[in-house]
Formats: sequence, C-alpha cells, structure tokens
Amino acid sequence: MPFPDPHVGIVARLKQQLFRWQSDGTAPLRLGQRRIFIIPTRGGLLFALALLVMLLGAINYTLALGHALVFLLGGLGIIGMVHTFRNLHALLISPGRCEPVFCGETAHFQITLGNERSTPRLALELEAEPGQAVIVAVNAQDSTKIGIPLNARRRGWLELPRVHLATRYPLGLFVAWCYLQPAMRCLVYPMPLASPLPPPSPILAGGERSGDGGQEDFAGFRERQPADSPRHVAWKASARDAGERPLLVKQFAGGGQVELQLDWVLTDPAQPVEIRLSQLTGWVCAAEAEGCGYNLRLPGLEIPPGCGVAHRRRCLEALALWQP
Repeated sequence: MPFPDPHVGIVARLKQQLFRWQSDGTAPLRLGQRRIFIIPTRGGLLFALALLVMLLGAINYTLALGHALVFLLGGLGIIGMVHTFRNLHALLISPGRCEPVFCGETAHFQITLGNERSTPRLALELEAEPGQAVIVAVNAQDSTKIGIPLNARRRGWLELPRVHLATRYPLGLFVAWCYLQPAMRCLVYPMPLASPLPPPSPILAGGERSGDGGQEDFAGFRERQPADSPRHVAWKASARDAGERPLLVKQFAGGGQVELQLDWVLTDPAQPVEIRLSQLTGWVCAAEAEGCGYNLRLPGLEIPPGCGVAHRRRCLEALALWQP
C-alpha cells in the first residue's frame, strides 16, 4: 500500500479523492454515491423547525392527529431527500468538444447527460462560472447534450474548470450536488480588430511578384476549371448563386493574380502585442470574407498563401497560440 505524499496537504488529498474524474478525463463517468453530497436547503431547515414546533404543540395538548400530521410530513420530507439523491445517482456524463471562439465571446463546452432509468431526471443545474447556471432535464432512457457557458477572457487554450452539478428536485427541501472535472479545453482566438487591409501584392502567372507599377486590373469572372487553384475562387461572388452555378474565378487583365501579405511588420510597433495580434486577426477575417488569397507572417512563423476555411482556421490557430 503506497504511503501518502507528505508534501500534499490533507485538504488537497481529500479533494483529489472526492472530485477526481476516475479516468483521464475523456471517458464517460457514472455518478456513484461516493461522489454525491446532500444537505438541507434553507427551506428544508425552516420545514424541520416548523415540524419541531408542531410536535411540541401536539405533545403539550396531547393531540393524536397532531402527532400523525407531524410524522406524515416528516416522512414526506425523508422521501423527498431520497428522490433528490436518486435524481443524480447513476447519471452518465460524457465530455464532448468545444468550438473555437474569439476573445470576449462565450465558449460552450458540450457535455452529454445520459439517463438509463425508466424515470426522467428533472431540474439539473450545471455551473462552471458563478452566475451562468444552466438548467436541463433528461428524459427516461434518453440523453441530452448541453453547452456549459464560460467567458473567454484571453487568447490561447481555455481549460474547463470544475463544474458544479446540483439538483433540488422534487420538493426543494434538500440539495444534492457533485463536482465534475472533465478534461476539456477550447481554443480562443484573438479579438478581431477592424482596420483597413494592407495593399495587395500582384502575383504573375509564373509565381513571381511584379513591381509596384505592374499591378493588374480586375477583368471579371469566369467559371472555375479543374486546374484552377482553390485560392483563386471568388467565394463571395459564388455565394450569391446559392450553389446553382459552378464556382467563379477572378480574372485579371494580363493574366495576373493578387494576394495579401499579412505581415507582423505591417502592424504598429508602438501598440501592445495583443493589439497587433488583434489587428492581424481582423485582417485574416476580412481577407477571407473578400475571397482573397493571403499569407501570414509572424516572428519565427510563416504560413504560405492560401484561401478557404481550413486556411483561415490555420492562421487563427497560429495567432491564438503564438508567443512573443
């Protein structure tokens, strides 16, 4: 039997035993009786005090019906306590995934609650941040997906903190709760800052950049051919046709194309790092909305030119995880 680590406090060891996920945090968890705690609510304490007063009155005045009423209400409270505990017991909890968000938005960590019993589980409250509780019910022999909200205040990886799961069903006299710690995290992009895009750089057919005086003029659209690169597709113009026509490709006089150079050196060096990253994030979003090809350059990192959802995600991930 291994001895406990003397450098770990008693409270820390107790929390580790009581609140641990019993796995790597990614597998489903079934709530057992050792993870569930239950205490009377304020209403439950007032209910017990009222029963005590009624019992003293029944004893003082020797009222048989008074005794019967007190014991009936007391038994009802005990039954309510059992049902409150059973509302959480054997609940199956499976962690899901969380889509990336921008800094300042609210991330929603998806968790699936499974109920294998023939009775529904009602009035379940999940809360990861004070003031943002979510109430959900799970039907009999069914499962429900729920998104736990959490404010994204800084870029990078956002870890899901300990989740408080509680219920006061059915009478509100008792509250049963447990703590969950699934291994979930969300990627937070920098907050996009709206600013004018840098001037595009013309690209010749052979892939070489021309000088400042050789920029080609826009000549219109044509239908996309199999040999055309996806970054040359005019996504904004093609979206107007709602998929009824083939994709359109921009044409330029002289056979040239243009692309945007989203470079760290183009941002204001007098601004803080986070503001410069936000400006680059705004450029990435604006360039993608315009359907332009673009690349991204950061100190120590360069992403080649491209266009599309995958390229946008790659650039935003680089901005979110980049460290000066």
